[in-house]
Amino acid sequence: MIKALFKAFEVRWKSYRHRFVPWIALNLQKNERTLRHVKDRSQDKLIQDKEVSESLLCLFTELLKNDLENQRDLLRLLHKSTLNTYSNVERDTHDAPCTVMLNTLGFVTERKCSSLQLAGTGVFVTRGRAQKGSIVAMYPGTIYQADEPIFFQSIRNPFVFRCIDGVLIDGNDKAMSKIVFRSCSGRDRLGPFSLSDSSWLTPHPVNPLAVGQYVNNCSNEKAANVCYQEFDVPDGFPLELRQFLPNVKYRADTRRRLRCVVLVSLRDINRGEELFSNYYTLVH
Repeated sequence: MIKALFKAFEVRWKSYRHRFVPWIALNLQKNERTLRHVKDRSQDKLIQDKEVSESLLCLFTELLKNDLENQRDLLRLLHKSTLNTYSNVERDTHDAPCTVMLNTLGFVTERKCSSLQLAGTGVFVTRGRAQKGSIVAMYPGTIYQADEPIFFQSIRNPFVFRCIDGVLIDGNDKAMSKIVFRSCSGRDRLGPFSLSDSSWLTPHPVNPLAVGQYVNNCSNEKAANVCYQEFDVPDGFPLELRQFLPNVKYRADTRRRLRCVVLVSLRDINRGEELFSNYYTLVH
């Protein structure tokens, strides 16, 4: 009986450790390829924040245009100059979000069974080709500042991502984490405008980038082809496009900008390839 329990724990742990940040931190010397060393926080950025913002705005604008029938009532509330951006669009059909992503970014990333043994779900480029420096995914979830409570949500939760400044993102789409995100997302609205997207909690996210929590760590056998990059959403980010952001603050009164984490390709990634990430650490 004890042997069977130990075996079950070992199997679960081997899957769990692929995304468990503290486990990575304790095993750095065993696997140096899981890290990018940077001397300053600004050096963790493979591309500039302006490029991140432009890429997200491009995709989100096309996602909104693709759903005009359901968006028209909201768009009427916008300033006329903003409304003109969408008013001349005529669509006979409603495309799937992945199709919009392919037509806009030139590739699609989706969840599938990982090529790593016992790793469970992974993320693959399933169509097109992601060029170096492309945003291939976003890490969805609830944003916790360093002093905010996350203990109960973190129990047996391999999807808690720690940013370099101590901010945590809970990307679990199940159990208590799912309840917390839905509650915070429903709370944060500006009139009829939703400020976040909760569809990543389902098998069919409206924002197809919101699959980053399922990207597995690199290993000695699988080199990293993407890296994490932090991005604080600027105040001027369009109100009507915030509905596609897959992140929400745990506390509404937090004055800091909304933190997002994107995954950026380190090289060209072809169709059929799985995404493998690495973490960064400050060196002095």
